[in-house]
Amino acid sequence: MGAGISRFDGKVALITGGSSGMGLATAHRLLTEGAHVIITGRDKTRLDAAIEKIDGGDQIWALPGDVANLTDLDALTAAIHNRHGHLDVLFANAGIAAFQPTIDITEAEFDHVVDTNFKGVFFTIQKTLPLLTDHAAIVINASWALHRGVPGASLYSATKAAVHNLAQTLAAELAPKGIRVNSVSPGYIETPSYRDNVSAEAQAAAVAAVAAGRLGTSEDVADAVAFLASDEASYINGQDLLIDGGLIAAIPERMV
Repeated sequence: MGAGISRFDGKVALITGGSSGMGLATAHRLLTEGAHVIITGRDKTRLDAAIEKIDGGDQIWALPGDVANLTDLDALTAAIHNRHGHLDVLFANAGIAAFQPTIDITEAEFDHVVDTNFKGVFFTIQKTLPLLTDHAAIVINASWALHRGVPGASLYSATKAAVHNLAQTLAAELAPKGIRVNSVSPGYIETPSYRDNVSAEAQAAAVAAVAAGRLGTSEDVADAVAFLASDEASYINGQDLLIDGGLIAAIPERMV
């Protein structure tokens, strides 16, 4: 959207996993459009750095906490209630990547990934439901991996398929309140974590597989989340929006 567009004036938004990458970019986007934004994350130092970087004054504040810890979620919702009294937008973004052969996954690793990627999303929504206004919007961060089998991603992909199905189910369940629930499925996004953990060769291979000929940016995702959270998407519900440069649907000409 261009300068001067303020779709979120007076609205309150919560973004989990907001200290970097897609979460931080979405926080910045909603701030520029008038929202009051709360970001969460497990690392207070990173949250403080994010607040300083985004420079949103009293329109943004950070609360450290782990979405997989229900005590932390109770504290988060109580703090939001005390300060704002309600929520208009929830971006359930917190999640972790986990890629390894299925045969190597331990019970502890399984629990860790499921606790963050599914349990954390489920209970973030459950705990914030009393705060959500009629006609609020929930957006869940899923992944392109739920649309395509990826070797070594059985556990990760299953959690992302679970949260998209949760979006569909809650879209039906919360419809009487006018609350919309959608998910976004980013493709290869050049976040700090992606740059730090993916080799240059693998990044080049990813670019080659994308019809758009480039990696996505956190801002690409933020644009989509802001759209789905806005009144412009008032008739979009229970959907998954791929933000992947054509990775799933289009074969690059150079590969034909």
